[in-house]
Amino acid sequence: MATCKIKKGDTVKVIAGKDKDREGKVIAVDPAKGKVVVEGINMITKHEKPSAANASGGIVQKEAPLDISNVMYMHKGKATRVGFDFKDGKKVRVAKSTGDVID
Repeated sequence: MATCKIKKGDTVKVIAGKDKDREGKVIAVDPAKGKVVVEGINMITKHEKPSAANASGGIVQKEAPLDISNVMYMHKGKATRVGFDFKDGKKVRVAKSTGDVID
């Protein structure tokens, strides 16, 4: 798998699937599987047994992972591709549309 260009906390836009054109914040990234979990996107209904964390159990709504190829980084209100560059001897993420350093 190539270097992961999306990180936890980034705002992304969904570009494919049932939630296409919706935006959200990345909650978790799994680079080994190439998946991301986005806040409020790809919601599923899950039946959970009662446990110490959830005493009553029942039916809960939660986010399911999306493939990382189905999301794009949002920069200044527009979806953009992300690249890498070296600035002052450090490897940094760069928005391809504007050339601005992301972090």
